[in-house]
Amino acid sequence: MNATISNPKADLLLGAGLNVLHFESGEWIETLKLWKDEVRFFENLLKRKEPIDKDKQEFSVMLKTLDKIHNNLFNDFEEEIMAHERVLSQLELSKTGLSDGEYRDVHRRLSARMETFKKDFTQFKSIVFNYAKHL
Repeated sequence: MNATISNPKADLLLGAGLNVLHFESGEWIETLKLWKDEVRFFENLLKRKEPIDKDKQEFSVMLKTLDKIHNNLFNDFEEEIMAHERVLSQLELSKTGLSDGEYRDVHRRLSARMETFKKDFTQFKSIVFNYAKHL
């Protein structure tokens, strides 16, 4: 038996009014801004604590590279959310060629992506903290 486990919060939100979805998009933007600040903190932390051990130096370079990648991902994802918000604006103005269902489908995909991103970033932070703790 193949059962799909659904997220009740996401299911509830997708049935909510567009203003609720707009609010959630705003929360995503604020979360991404916080994460970008955290990435800057990690970058500063890694710059201040340069390891002496060659293996740790290579790991440090890798973490710094991941910081840059995360920052680019945050910027790209933030732009996607902003584009999503622009579609909502056009949808509310009843522009032709736009559908409420399509908007909600994109919102669902962005929500799932945000959850994945959250898990991945939490794991990344744990790696950075553990690394810095052992310097």
